[in-house]
Formats: sequence, C-alpha cells, structure tokens
Amino acid sequence: MHILLTRPLDDCKDLILRFKSLGHKVSHFPVIKIQNLNHDKINFEEFAGIIFTSANAIKNLNTSNINKKMNCFCVGSSTENEAKKNGFQNIFCADGNVNNLKEVILQNFEQKNGNLLYVSGEIVSSNLDKDLISEGYKVKRLINYSVIPVEQASDEFIKDLKSSIPDMVYIYSENSAKNYLNFLKKYNLMDCWMNTNLMCLGEKTSSVLNEIKWKKIFLFNSGEEEFLLYKI
Repeated sequence: MHILLTRPLDDCKDLILRFKSLGHKVSHFPVIKIQNLNHDKINFEEFAGIIFTSANAIKNLNTSNINKKMNCFCVGSSTENEAKKNGFQNIFCADGNVNNLKEVILQNFEQKNGNLLYVSGEIVSSNLDKDLISEGYKVKRLINYSVIPVEQASDEFIKDLKSSIPDMVYIYSENSAKNYLNFLKKYNLMDCWMNTNLMCLGEKTSSVLNEIKWKKIFLFNSGEEEFLLYKI
C-alpha cells in the first residue's frame, strides 16, 4: 500500500519507519512548517495547571522552569508523549478532540485550584480558553508558535506522485487541509484521488477537502494511524 503523510518530519518520522517496517511504500510531503514565536516572559509559579493542544506547543516552550508535578492537560496521545518526554508527571489526556479535552479539564481541575496556562499555536480550531473562562476558570493563553504553509514541491516529488497516487493520505488539521488543497490546485492534482482513502483528524479537517472525490473518508484520533490500515 502507498501512504502519503503530510506532517512535519519530526512529528511523523516514527510513523514513517513503522509503516515501512510493515512493508508499505511511504511518501512524505509536509504541507506546513512550524515557526517559533517570541512571547512575554511567563512566571510559571502563577499557574496550577497547564494545557497543550498540540505537541508543537510543548516543543516550542522552554519547560525548564515549570513544576512538572502540576496538572498537565493534553489533547491527544502524541501531545501526551511529548509532555512525558519533558518530564510532566500528572498528565490528563483526551482522545484527540478539543471538546473532550475541555470535559477532561472540567472533571479534573476545580476553579479554586488556581490559574490555568493554555499554550498553543497562533491558529486554533476551537476557543478553548474562552470556553473555560465562560465556565468560571482563570485562563491565560500563551501563543508560542505559528504554522507556515509549504507551497513548493520538487519536480521529482510531483512526478513520483503522479505516477503512483497514494492509497491513503493522512491530514492532521484544518489548516493542513487548506494548505493541502492549495497544493493540489497549484499542481493540477485535483482529479487524481478517486481511488484514495482520506484519513482526517476531525470533521472540520475533512470538510475542507470535500470538493475532492475520494474513495472513502475516515475520521481518526491521533495514535490510531496504524489501526486505520486494517479498516480499508
């Protein structure tokens, strides 16, 4: 099976190796790249809990001065794994959905416990901080990275892609879906996917690509990529 992965290499290199070890052909074209953003100095002692809605939020944060025993809320397994790598001990993980993450926070963190720090990218799919504030929580949002579209592919990659259209394509965010759609339009690849299964992280992501004719569209949570291989 031919699989196309669209995340930055740091986010999917383990998955590339895993899929290849299973005998699959894997192509890699990151439709976005991550850029660190400067931000105001944060006194982490002011917060009793920290929220991450992506692994990139952790990768672009200096965690050396953070109490790793504070409650750490993660949107999914990839983010949770990155939090573990950085030493966080009291981790609460949702299943890859921001709405579910909100419920995890409501169930495991009381307003009286203190302030929450929400670390995220510049563009988010849901206003988690505002939703929590409406519930009576004190939340500060820290934006520490931005997402830049990758607009150019090599002639060799385009040639290889046209000669062997993937059986599966994984798209991980609404922003990635928009960039992928622009990529297909730029290289006249809009009509090549009728035999391809689209794997999307959430309905908002898949809806961006509805104008393309796919074989099937599957929704998944982070960490379920290999499981999807056996659904088609």
